[in-house]
Amino acid sequence: MSGSRTDAGHVVVIGAGIAGLAAAHRVLDRGARVTVLEASERVGGKLLPGEIAGARVDFGAESMLARRPEAIALAREVGLTDRLQPPATAAASLWTRGALRPMPKGHVMGVPGTASALSGVLSDEGLARIERDAELPRTEVGDDVAVGEYVAARLGREVVDRLVEPLLGGVYAGDAYRISMRSAVPQLFQAAQTHTSLTEAVREIQARAAAAQQTGPVFMGIEGGVGQLPLSVAESVRGRGAEILTRTAVTELRREAPGGWRITAGDRVLHADAVVVAAPAPVAAGLLRPEAPEAAAELATVEYASMALVTLAYRRADLTLPEGSGFLVPPVDGRTIKASTFSSQKWGWIADENPDLLVLRTSVGRHGETEILRRDDAHLVDVSRHDLRAATGLSAEPLETRVTRWHEGLPQYPVGHHARVARVREHIAKLPGLAVCGAAYDGVGIPACIASAYAAVDQIGGDLSAARELTANPVQSLHGGAGE
Repeated sequence: MSGSRTDAGHVVVIGAGIAGLAAAHRVLDRGARVTVLEASERVGGKLLPGEIAGARVDFGAESMLARRPEAIALAREVGLTDRLQPPATAAASLWTRGALRPMPKGHVMGVPGTASALSGVLSDEGLARIERDAELPRTEVGDDVAVGEYVAARLGREVVDRLVEPLLGGVYAGDAYRISMRSAVPQLFQAAQTHTSLTEAVREIQARAAAAQQTGPVFMGIEGGVGQLPLSVAESVRGRGAEILTRTAVTELRREAPGGWRITAGDRVLHADAVVVAAPAPVAAGLLRPEAPEAAAELATVEYASMALVTLAYRRADLTLPEGSGFLVPPVDGRTIKASTFSSQKWGWIADENPDLLVLRTSVGRHGETEILRRDDAHLVDVSRHDLRAATGLSAEPLETRVTRWHEGLPQYPVGHHARVARVREHIAKLPGLAVCGAAYDGVGIPACIASAYAAVDQIGGDLSAARELTANPVQSLHGGAGE
């Protein structure tokens, strides 16, 4: 591959998940030329649209936080404004202690402001334990603390096991007793630093949210599935002149003297003024090891959780589902599935386009749970149907099923994650024209990944300016006219 450097410089983005595509989109806004390299056969990463029994669905992440602006704004920029849709219902349940129970209100990631908020979910003893929070001495959080550890110390383990754990598990597929409160629930961590009572801290968070008049849906979807977002971003960046190469795994990333980067991908060699590494932590660690060994060593310690999604399509006439968008399952209840989404009830376009179908899905697998994921697809379908029957009475035969496995799909944020990320970025900052982004850093949600991509582009912005100066004054450098 050959070409010449443009006045605005050339940026290579490694990885075409939503973070990499968002980075490419932002780089084009800055006027630079972009090449995106993706090892797999498709763009989108953990966002995967598809069909089951003719219904358009997501086989990966299926909603995005609407209270953060990045994902909604990007969707609008790439022409998806008219396809943005909130959930048709936000009512969800907990399947715990043998019954589907309404999801409690008045909590922050499962942490209640009052004991009464969890009435019906917790035992009388669990509710009484929450009341002791106001009498307990201060629990120090230090520089960071595990969510489960801190909440259990203040309110008792039952709050963690019955509500915090399934809610956090739905985001990270992790263990609440290991997940960092500072990284995963930052507003709760900040409040805990200044309050003795945890329930009082939660009530203050809720009061601030009410004063800010945060209205509208908490989450948003896209007609056809949020997997449409990376496809639309890819189409947009291609239309603006960017090149996206799939099945192109980067095998080496090296600095060039006196500036710039050489990227080797199979038999291709590219030259760039800057590189954004938007790949999972293990891949990033391998690429960064020659030039940024300290950052690579930190990234190599990032652990991931694997999971599987089981999607099932039924004839609507064959079953009746409980109302609502689905349910979460506390691990303490000993079930195999950790959640189920009633997709046809949650997303209006699925019901509108497929009135004779009911589509739902389950998720299986948490961090450290490897045995269940070794089972074949048929087994995962069977155990999902078994748990669905126990929870909802659903016994009909599905028209079609599909199992989607996400091996090492979700990075884990243990205590001290923020410090690890800071060290990675400190090492990366020593290398001009290099930045990292993605789910392994500042949040696993779609808006957080997009925000990390924008921050990465901002970081290399000054390096692109320097590249333009070198191009304009090649006499300053023997390498001044080199390009791809």
